[in-house]
Amino acid sequence: MRPYIKNRGDPLRTSYHDIKAIVLTRIRENIWPPGANLPGEIELAKEFGCARATVNRAMRELVDEGILERKRKAGTKVKSYPTRRALFSIPIVREEITNTGAKYRYVLIERKIMPAPGWLRARLEVKKDQPILHLQCMHYAGPNPYQFEDRWINLAAVPNAADNDFEDMGPNEWLVREVPFTEGELVFSATNASNEVANFLNTSDGTAVFTVERTTWLDKISVTYARLYFARDHKMSTRL
Repeated sequence: MRPYIKNRGDPLRTSYHDIKAIVLTRIRENIWPPGANLPGEIELAKEFGCARATVNRAMRELVDEGILERKRKAGTKVKSYPTRRALFSIPIVREEITNTGAKYRYVLIERKIMPAPGWLRARLEVKKDQPILHLQCMHYAGPNPYQFEDRWINLAAVPNAADNDFEDMGPNEWLVREVPFTEGELVFSATNASNEVANFLNTSDGTAVFTVERTTWLDKISVTYARLYFARDHKMSTRL
């Protein structure tokens, strides 16, 4: 294997992006085939002329991306069966709709502050009497229903949501713009529409509809939980 030699026109410092690219190239060229052990971080740092921490960051990202695996005392190696991760962003519904060329319309159905119900306390890990903002909204693409949004916001994490009436902007868009999050969970399923959901989505009671449950946290504090019900024939795509 040829050692890595920087070109004269290269920046003086090797970044972790550079190291990731080199490692991926060596894997593709079968220099480090599936199952192969990689040199240690100290050895790689010496070869690449960078700090060990830079190598460590590159390796951690490749582990997160399913390319490498690391075991304590066993070092780092190329995964025998690399995994691919699907990437999802939290979309703004208004932009989803207008990007199709349709006119976006938003309607607030209900807004109330209430104690967190039992099932939600367990999900969001909130106390029995902790106030929660409950919102129900409809999003339309032109004259057609697009999404029914049933959302709960933890006011301990987002106290200024209590002062927002959400009449003109939906909680989806407001939260994306105003509140950061560090962790999220998405659950996709087909659920039978309740009478309420069916009426809003202009479908029959009990019809299977595409449903997304989304929970986000800021550090260790839950921010919001939402059930999003989509109109018939809705499709979602992502990249691997």
